Amino acid sequence: MNKTVTIFTDGAAKGNPGRGGYGVVISDGETITELGGHKARTTNNEMELKAVVEALTFMSGKTNAASIYTDSKYVVEGATGWIFGWMNNGWQTKAKTDVINKELWQDLAKLLKQVTVDWHKVPGHVGIIGNERADVIASTFASAGTFELYAGPKSTYGHAIENTQYDESKAKDRSDARKRSAQKAYSYVSAVDGVVKIHQTWAECEARVKGKSGVRFKKSLDAGNEREIVKEFGG
Repeated sequence: MNKTVTIFTDGAAKGNPGRGGYGVVISDGETITELGGHKARTTNNEMELKAVVEALTFMSGKTNAASIYTDSKYVVEGATGWIFGWMNNGWQTKAKTDVINKELWQDLAKLLKQVTVDWHKVPGHVGIIGNERADVIASTFASAGTFELYAGPKSTYGHAIENTQYDESKAKDRSDARKRSAQKAYSYVSAVDGVVKIHQTWAECEARVKGKSGVRFKKSLDAGNEREIVKEFGG
């Protein structure tokens, strides 16, 4: 059992909460095993955690070391930090409420006593083949409730999952986009039929562009950014 397996996991929820699924790709020597499933109503976090638990459960007794690649901050920070406080507090938060997804965290705590995990928190959708495949499995289960899973030799798998390199510039672009989305808006700029307007609220901007084709709109972060967008839109 002195071997390290490589595991890629992902979770998805259509609506969050909504219909969800999880996906797993396990590379064990020359063998690849895919796992997956769906749930009628769930959250993305629950499915991300479910994927890891199912992967380690499947490998229980077969290995004592695993490298897990996931894009879930919730799973990695929970498994390497929060879980210890929860165990000491009787699986309650500091606010004295039950930990969300408590049963899954309890299952993971037991599994982590059997296997040493090298956690890899990776960006989502940046070209890591194993994680992209896990995403396809999770998303398809979430939307369709079924997926044809692979189990067999690596030589006939068709996905070069041993390559865990990714496009760092793409990862930075995604990170910058998330940060921008989280920032408070200075204004919103819209362009409809070549006419550019500035709005103080998203509701005003949305009312102008909703249901129309060929429109452009963007959030500005400050006065300078607002002028840049107006110029970009031809104003």
